[in-house]
Amino acid sequence: MQADFKKEVDVKMKKTLEALQTEFSKLRTGRASSSLLDHVIVSYYGKDVPLNQVATVSVSDARTLMISPWDKGMLAVIEKAILTAELGLNPVTAGTVIRVPMPPLSEERRKEMIKVARAEAENSRVAIRNSRRDANTQLKEKAKKKLVTEDEERRIQDEIQKVTDHYIKEIDKVLGNKETDLMEV
Repeated sequence: MQADFKKEVDVKMKKTLEALQTEFSKLRTGRASSSLLDHVIVSYYGKDVPLNQVATVSVSDARTLMISPWDKGMLAVIEKAILTAELGLNPVTAGTVIRVPMPPLSEERRKEMIKVARAEAENSRVAIRNSRRDANTQLKEKAKKKLVTEDEERRIQDEIQKVTDHYIKEIDKVLGNKETDLMEV
């Protein structure tokens, strides 16, 4: 019983942390990262697919991404998709590849991005706490139905709190790393 509850809560909170990391990968730092284009969707023969399913995205140097489409007819479509993704990037077609130079971030823009990152982290903390609340509510219902003893209920609540504290610390750590990345010139 206790292990099931803890495992269920752990899975939910882990998904929340992974979602935060995905959101953070979309926030652009001064360096080139192929994960920046992970959420760009390209129309490929009538179907919308992620960019990484129609092309190879690689980092050619610290400030440039290079995209090599598998189908050379996709160059214009990929370029348009990057422009419409509103990432503030201007792709340049060079023969059979697309180069995406990373413009340097201004100090003001960096601070805006840190605010966005902090808001995302806070949303994740709220989601973690909501998972804890839901689990505790389920636990109390089981205790009312006498499916769990009071001691067992207290023990499981303590375990859930430990898992919650662990994931909140992880969110703070991920946020700290992202802030460091954003402020790096």
